[in-house]
Amino acid sequence: MINKESKNVIRMRRHVRVRAKISGTASAPRLCVFRSNKHIEAQLIDDVKGVTLAAASSLSLKLENGGNAEAAELVGEAIGKAALAKNIKKVVFDRGGYVYHGRVKALAEGARKAGLEF
Repeated sequence: MINKESKNVIRMRRHVRVRAKISGTASAPRLCVFRSNKHIEAQLIDDVKGVTLAAASSLSLKLENGGNAEAAELVGEAIGKAALAKNIKKVVFDRGGYVYHGRVKALAEGARKAGLEF
């Protein structure tokens, strides 16, 4: 049997399953990751109020190559610094249905290096 669904549809299904279990609050917002072929983005989201508290991306940092692990780590450090500026130290990591490997892992390690706990 051949799977006719795209990778992104399968990822979105995984993401829905994960989102059913985790939620961000004001004290521990959700660190949401979006990964495209050329860039990576991260947001801190308070799901109770439905607002984005901070955001960082390889586009906003004007990185030359936003699609590699080094750029992902820089984005993680930037979101970590933005969170600490708003007195947020603890977050809930939402990998967005992506495998915790490569760029997603590099972003998480960069955020941890900046001082976030998850």
